[in-house]
Amino acid sequence: MADNRGHLLPVYVVADESGSMSSYIGDLNAGLSSLHTALLGEPMAAAKVRFSVLGFADDVVVRMVLADLRSEDELPALSTRGRTSYAAAFDELLTRIPQDVATLKAEGYQVHRPAVFFMSDGQPNSGEDWRAPHARLTDRAVTKAAPNIIACGIGEARAETILSVATQSEFAFVSLPGSQLGPSIAKFCTALTKSVVESGRSLASGNAELVVEKPEGFRMAIDVI
Repeated sequence: MADNRGHLLPVYVVADESGSMSSYIGDLNAGLSSLHTALLGEPMAAAKVRFSVLGFADDVVVRMVLADLRSEDELPALSTRGRTSYAAAFDELLTRIPQDVATLKAEGYQVHRPAVFFMSDGQPNSGEDWRAPHARLTDRAVTKAAPNIIACGIGEARAETILSVATQSEFAFVSLPGSQLGPSIAKFCTALTKSVVESGRSLASGNAELVVEKPEGFRMAIDVI
């Protein structure tokens, strides 16, 4: 058996790359770059996190496989294409997360429940069944490594949909009505950075806790009526 190499938190950013994001993908890339810089400045926290970036549209493109960001020179760029398939995103996570967790355990790590930060500016493709793979992904009796999903909706994303994506109501956020997409994406990235850094710090201190920061200018989806 491999020696215990410590505790890790796998983090997945699942970002909407559909065509409606074309004017704002630069804001998202800039935000992820800032997250990378912030983690490099927090080596103790960064050591406890493994980070992956997935872009979804009609399909999923794995922009970064699960990695130690201290070893990465920069994060890959997201780019827009196609429509908005939530089903593709959850199907990919259903396969990828158990494989990643098994690999980390085989390397001797103790792995905490993965965190998925899901961000979309629109509704899922009409007629697709995304709820079935989502249900399998989040059912701990089916998927042992079922993640906590933090969902943020901007633009045309509806509160009730984002609430259905998040695994807890307090993990579902939507931008305020009339908010511009560019600033909303920047605020999402700022909250994501704080969440990842603070979660990494908690693992480094021995008090493992998933920290979720509400983006400034967002409200909890459950509060929308």
